[in-house]
Amino acid sequence: MAHPSFSRSSRFRLSILSLSLLACSAARAQQAPPQAPAAVASAAPGLHMIAEIQVVPRPAGTADDRYRHVDAAIAVIQASGLRYEVHGMGTVVEGPPEKVWPLLQAVHHATLEAGAERTLSIIKVSSSAQAGGPRVDDLVRKFRK
Repeated sequence: MAHPSFSRSSRFRLSILSLSLLACSAARAQQAPPQAPAAVASAAPGLHMIAEIQVVPRPAGTADDRYRHVDAAIAVIQASGLRYEVHGMGTVVEGPPEKVWPLLQAVHHATLEAGAERTLSIIKVSSSAQAGGPRVDDLVRKFRK
């Protein structure tokens, strides 16, 4: 049921806006991806990124292997050579942005390649404009037993 504070015309305008945004997103996705400027790409080494990814494939696995599609995503992270921590609701990865960004895409696609009909990835990213930046250990050390 719609929220009572939204009138029928407001809901209609929001629906039209949502459809317009969806159409723009689809059109943009069909275009070639933009290339990073050379100056930005050469400045990336030394920068550090922390990312958390949660994949939600449908189905999550098969009758024989309940989490097969999720496990395929984690295997891609394990093979990356980057530092990572698997948690119950997602996996945290850290490293240089030029390695983390492609890894996030590969993790998303791994679920589909493993046989999922569809997948949703929820990604959180933290980075700094300065070299270095916090590490996962820096952020959670005082909370670990």
